[in-house]
Amino acid sequence: MTDICAENVRELLPQRAPDANKYTVGTLLLVCGSYSMAGACVLCAKAALRSGVGLVRCAVPKGIYPIVSCSVPEAVFMVLEENAQGALSASSAREIVKAAECADAVVFGCGSRLCADTESLAVTLLTECSTPIIIDADGINALAKHINVLDEAKCRVVLTPHEGEMSRLSRISAEKIRENREEAAQSFADAHDCVLVLKGMDTLVARKGKEIRRNTTGNAGMAVAGSGDVLSGIMGGLLAQGLRTVDAATLGVYIHGRAGDLAAMEYTEYSMLPTDIIGHIPAVFKELIR
Repeated sequence: MTDICAENVRELLPQRAPDANKYTVGTLLLVCGSYSMAGACVLCAKAALRSGVGLVRCAVPKGIYPIVSCSVPEAVFMVLEENAQGALSASSAREIVKAAECADAVVFGCGSRLCADTESLAVTLLTECSTPIIIDADGINALAKHINVLDEAKCRVVLTPHEGEMSRLSRISAEKIRENREEAAQSFADAHDCVLVLKGMDTLVARKGKEIRRNTTGNAGMAVAGSGDVLSGIMGGLLAQGLRTVDAATLGVYIHGRAGDLAAMEYTEYSMLPTDIIGHIPAVFKELIR
């Protein structure tokens, strides 16, 4: 097992040319949000933008567009049809796939609602889109019902489950996963040829046939709703800038955890918020580029 620390992630930082423009440093598509969970899309988008990506495009249900667009004026938007639950409608699948093919990376699932439409979108994205994709939250829960689709995916896939979501993906109890997190993560990555980011204390990054990477940053103050959306945004931003899936995951979990550590120093583990993690991302980049 390899520990993820500043010394071995510094070399993973995306290179930024002096003549860079918003298109040369990556386009990220976020397929996120639903009624009552607009904040997840906001957190993901803000974290991605703080991670250096040039353009963030948010595909959102029309009901949350006013909230998200006012909260993240730096993003651009696809305003799409929603179903009765306020989630993205599967009728927008063709539009979403077309946008995904024009992007450098996709994040799917943050703040989505588990329903038939979300399941359909998950299946469609994996089987018809060639752009690398990060799947989180209810995107994972939707995929858990169609796990065979992972083996048919046209794109490189990163999954970011916590232990409960990992249990649904693997059909193994959360208790057994907790007893041997390394084996659970590695077995799943090997079986489905994906990058598996098993969140929690000492977050693990596993990929097929390779040594597991274990994160050394982060703290208990990050155990709050929205923290995972921030992680997905960071990783998505890095992936869109050209990093390999495993390297975007590795650098992403380090930055996320280190920003959380800096937030805890300022606000304590009791009072820190996911927005505080985002606010400390620039300080982590400063540390890494010295």
